[in-house]
Amino acid sequence: MATPTDNSPEVLREEILSDARHESDQIIHRAQEQAEAMVAKTTAEAEKVRRDWLDHASAEASRRKELILATVQLEAGRLRSARVEALLQSVCDEVRRRLLAREGLEYREALVELAAEALSKMVGEAFLVKLSPGDYAEFGVGLAENISHRVGRSPLNISISADATVTGGGVLVQDTDGRQVWDNRLAARLERLWPELRRQIAVQTALVATSAAIGGEP
Repeated sequence: MATPTDNSPEVLREEILSDARHESDQIIHRAQEQAEAMVAKTTAEAEKVRRDWLDHASAEASRRKELILATVQLEAGRLRSARVEALLQSVCDEVRRRLLAREGLEYREALVELAAEALSKMVGEAFLVKLSPGDYAEFGVGLAENISHRVGRSPLNISISADATVTGGGVLVQDTDGRQVWDNRLAARLERLWPELRRQIAVQTALVATSAAIGGEP
């Protein structure tokens, strides 16, 4: 059997095949390394995206939680304020009802006190105290003297008259020139005093803290 020489076709073919296999192995190896590197890079990027998304989702969840809590607190505060206002208004309505019904009120004494209070804040000597026609008929006699004595100021000239515009009880006091007028009808007086009264009621019944203002300044 003949031995192939170095330049024989068989030797050349084997060398070519060997080189081809070697080159193929290197290509495959490089492809595997590149594929592994690409997979590692893609995995790292995917992990970063996942962490970023989780961080974003967590931050968004926290933001929404705080927003919901704030909204709940705001709504609870609004409902409580509305409830407090409703309670205070019911108190005001009941006080007004009792005043108009004169429940527990020594009415003649109240008329004297209301007129005297108004006169104590007015200057001059001659005044007109107006009552409703019903009050004038029932309490008008001797009322001027009672009022003058209560004011304790001299000289003081007080006239009592009936006026249909004086409704709801109480008095309307003016000087004879009509330049000074003091509305001390019961409803008008309640309206003036109510802001401070409602504040005191709210504080004393613990509806609000001592430093809190209900509905603004009285």
